[in-house]
Amino acid sequence: MTNTLIGPQLWLRLGGGAFLCYLGAKTFLSAPAERPAEARGGGLLAAYASTLALTLTNPTTILSFVAIFAGLGAGMAGGGYGSAGVLVAGVFAGSALWWLLLSGGVGVVRGRLDARRLRWVNRLSGAIIGAFGVLAFLSVWR
Repeated sequence: MTNTLIGPQLWLRLGGGAFLCYLGAKTFLSAPAERPAEARGGGLLAAYASTLALTLTNPTTILSFVAIFAGLGAGMAGGGYGSAGVLVAGVFAGSALWWLLLSGGVGVVRGRLDARRLRWVNRLSGAIIGAFGVLAFLSVWR
């Protein structure tokens, strides 16, 4: 499994770096929304299901968990179903807490920022994302 992830490392770094540079530039140049997006009704269960689907299909999340599980030896024999269950429960609790803190923090801060400050948030975020893209490119020649 590790060789599968390490083999195309050069192309992943180049593609990831290019995408991060594009995303950083787009974020840096974008204007903040004038008003919040309209919420579509679907209830809490639909919101939870869509958030779960986004999290489970996020390539960064998948690769991060593969790396963590490989580092912990989760695929090795002798672990048993109990330890696997505890690991999955911990991942679930951590992900749920992260989404709660992230959405709660954004909800608290969003009302306090005007369009001018949001533009600077976009610029700072875009610069940071672009810097990570440049670092990904530079890591190829390291």
